[in-house]
Amino acid sequence: MFTGIVTDIGEVLTLDQRGDLTARIATGYDIAGIDIGASIACEGVCLTVIAKGTDPRGWFDVQISAETVSKTSIGLNGWTVGQRLNLERALKVGDELGGHIVSGHVDGVAELIAMHDEGDSTRMTFRAPDELARFIAPKGSIALNGTSLTVNEVDGQTFGVNMIPHTKDVTTWGAARVGDAINLEIDTMARYVARLRDYD
Repeated sequence: MFTGIVTDIGEVLTLDQRGDLTARIATGYDIAGIDIGASIACEGVCLTVIAKGTDPRGWFDVQISAETVSKTSIGLNGWTVGQRLNLERALKVGDELGGHIVSGHVDGVAELIAMHDEGDSTRMTFRAPDELARFIAPKGSIALNGTSLTVNEVDGQTFGVNMIPHTKDVTTWGAARVGDAINLEIDTMARYVARLRDYD
């Protein structure tokens, strides 16, 4: 489990497509503190560490299945060497829950369709897949590229969020562009409420 609070920006060092896709990701995390088999959210996708090292700098390898590639922005945008990624280590018992409960299981891919400055912040508008739009509510939580955000407004399939300067500085959102494919994870509570309602 994660909280949607990004704690590092990684960089894709290598990509190797032999069977599944293997990515090597540079990180500022203490490599000694990362166990093989640990889960790290990379751009909102929960991935398993299969190798690690420190030459020439700290890095870890993850293996990405064809299923994950097809259901996330990895398959639409295609990760590239040098790409920066939002990273978050898995939640530990006793950690502060600063965002909301995030599983790292991406529900679908949204599209960034508009952005403009509002004061020091940037208002971003996204289009969600039709089958996920009903789970998104004004003032509810949503995870976009692994970042816990509050929804401002919803209009059909579109919804808006505000990115404050701090969020843009400590995540990859400062480099966002209209047309970007965005990993979207709906709030777990919304999913279960809708599921229970379907049985009424």
